[in-house]
Amino acid sequence: MSDGETIEVTGRTVEEATRKAEDELGLSREEFEMEIVQEGRSGVLGLGAEEAVIKATPLEMDDNIGNRVAGGVGVEILSKLLDLMGLDGDVDYEDDGTSAVLNIEGDDLGVLIGRRGTTISSLQHIVRLMIASRQTDWPLLTVDVCGYKRRRRVALEDLARKIADQARARRRPIALEPMPADERRVVHLALVDHPDVYSESAGVGTERKVVVYPKSP
Repeated sequence: MSDGETIEVTGRTVEEATRKAEDELGLSREEFEMEIVQEGRSGVLGLGAEEAVIKATPLEMDDNIGNRVAGGVGVEILSKLLDLMGLDGDVDYEDDGTSAVLNIEGDDLGVLIGRRGTTISSLQHIVRLMIASRQTDWPLLTVDVCGYKRRRRVALEDLARKIADQARARRRPIALEPMPADERRVVHLALVDHPDVYSESAGVGTERKVVVYPKSP
């Protein structure tokens, strides 16, 4: 999906549609603009029910934000946060072609990743907010720790394919462990063109997970 592309999402409620938009975009709610096209309505005994419809547009990144991050904004902020946490790590900047990547290298930095990657996701969000306070646009920025996210992406793609094989063979849905929105999106994308299964997200908040379903024969 290209930067800034608007998607239209439906759900039983605006909240459900918003969660679906987070999955499709791989972004948190604060990272996209949302327009409510239609409020959901349950109707009476199923009659007159209407789905909620929203349009979600990723917040644009300034064309020069990558250069500014490389020049020191993101590195400066993240280095300061590490100091405040009493952690010793070096922050390296690179551009992966779609966003600026700040990778923290050092020893004993597992605490920055956290259970199910929740800590690194929170750290990334904080850094984005702090950079956004200095800029006019939301930064497309990824925070990584010792290449964890790169390895995690490969592992999730492999896991998605294995779970797809199991769901197809057993002819029943299989749920993965809860994951943050960006990791759920990796799984969804890995299975988007699969001929025998499809994936959806279920659950609320930190317990939201991907469920892989076999397609009907």
